[in-house]
Amino acid sequence: MKAFAKINLALYLIDRLPSGYHLLETIFAPIDWYDELFFEPSDMLELTCDDPEIPTDETNLCLKAAKLLQDYTGIKDGVKIHLEKRVPVGAGLGGGSSDAALTLKALNEFWQLDIPTEKLQDLAVSLGADVPYFLAQSALTYATGIGEKLTHLGTTFPAALVVAYPHVPISTAWAYKNLKLNFPRSAPDLKTLTLKLCDSGDLEILRYFANDFEPTVFAAYPAVKELKNIFYLDFRADFALMSGSGSAVFGVFEHVSRAEDAMRQLSLRYAVSLTPPNFSPQAAQNKAD
Repeated sequence: MKAFAKINLALYLIDRLPSGYHLLETIFAPIDWYDELFFEPSDMLELTCDDPEIPTDETNLCLKAAKLLQDYTGIKDGVKIHLEKRVPVGAGLGGGSSDAALTLKALNEFWQLDIPTEKLQDLAVSLGADVPYFLAQSALTYATGIGEKLTHLGTTFPAALVVAYPHVPISTAWAYKNLKLNFPRSAPDLKTLTLKLCDSGDLEILRYFANDFEPTVFAAYPAVKELKNIFYLDFRADFALMSGSGSAVFGVFEHVSRAEDAMRQLSLRYAVSLTPPNFSPQAAQNKAD
């Protein structure tokens, strides 16, 4: 099964809670960059991965998800999970969260647990703020709260997306710790703007979109800022922005041919993916099946 990554088309941090968590407003968009997970019976919980840099002990979110289901249901069954890692780590693309969400969904079927979707969503929050999004990954989703309050917009993004990773892993915890923002803050009406963009195809609307992590990340990691400039200066992207807490940067292209050219040239230096217009993870998964 494929665990698709995401980008944040916009990301605004609104307030900081006493718990240390931040309230945010964002638009999640799925991209055609994914890890693959394989599940087979076992007497225990075990995880293997083709990437030796990925931990396969209990700190891995896939095993945390499996253990969470065991603890919640009391089931004693095991499973062997194999992870083919393709989405870069520390890129702001949610690869680990997507893997965890897919593990919850897959094992709910694999172990025949019949846990309702609403309860799976509750369990997902304990694994990470954006795991609930991946659990019910929709084409475009407006998220608030700490990222767990979701409104599926019922539409797809009308332009091509090229996502590039500059081989600079960035810790989300570091990014939040080093923020220099005064709270509370406001954000534009992302939900309305996104629906208007998708309905009209007017990419000029993206000028209202921003990522509040960019100043912090660009100051410490100039390679990320350089990548954003490359999208604009070398490839004339209609829009470019860092995703999440970094370090991946995406470019928006009205013309697919320009997106394909950007991907070809960027792939000489970066890890890159191309997502076609109107991409849907459900359709891509069904086509693979």
